[in-house]
Amino acid sequence: MEANDIQDILRRGLAEYGLSERTGPLAVQHMNAYCRSLLEKNREMNLTAITDPTDVANLHMLDCAALLKCADFKGRSLIDVGTGAGFPGMVLKMLIPSLELTLLDSLNKRLDFLMEVCGTLDIQGVRTAHARAEEAGRDSQFRERFDFATARAVADLRLLCELCLPFVKVGGRFLAMKSTGSGGEIEAAQAAVQLLGGRVEGCFDYTIPHTDVTHRVVIVEKTAPTPAKYPRRWAKIQKAPL
Repeated sequence: MEANDIQDILRRGLAEYGLSERTGPLAVQHMNAYCRSLLEKNREMNLTAITDPTDVANLHMLDCAALLKCADFKGRSLIDVGTGAGFPGMVLKMLIPSLELTLLDSLNKRLDFLMEVCGTLDIQGVRTAHARAEEAGRDSQFRERFDFATARAVADLRLLCELCLPFVKVGGRFLAMKSTGSGGEIEAAQAAVQLLGGRVEGCFDYTIPHTDVTHRVVIVEKTAPTPAKYPRRWAKIQKAPL
């Protein structure tokens, strides 16, 4: 597929979201270059199971872009927990250049790749944290320092909230990317969310443009400091979810 074709998919998708006027002038070009670099690097290391450029544009890039419809990231700080191949953090940064982004992952070679992309495209205001989330969440340089935390991981919301809410300032939000069938999971997480100093503010459901794929963003507001004993060790979190 030609680069122009990917850029056209991205432009049309952002327009369908109503986001074209709210994003940086280089957003589409940067997202296209990111897509190309991702697929090239994926030949060396496992970054994504999605390898068709059209699907990367739709199911990664435009999926992540939907977060702009439920939060204002301009001039804010965000930590992308378990960023992996950079989703959603890198996409949000390319769309909103004033976003101060921290990419957290336990695998350093993923972070090295993402910083290579930033260097090639001269993207400023991105830093990396090579650590496990449950360890970084107890570190004073990260704990309750961010306006937003995001996670796209396939994990129960109770576990995600224990890992991610400690990073968020009081008044900030944790945005969890989930399926539209997560209603029972959200209900089951209410007590855990409250214990961790948050409340479920609401959900934003969306369909990725030009697909029949529907997803959900669960919006958790940080209303009080997270008690000091959280997050616990990962083995404990898995064995005994809140």
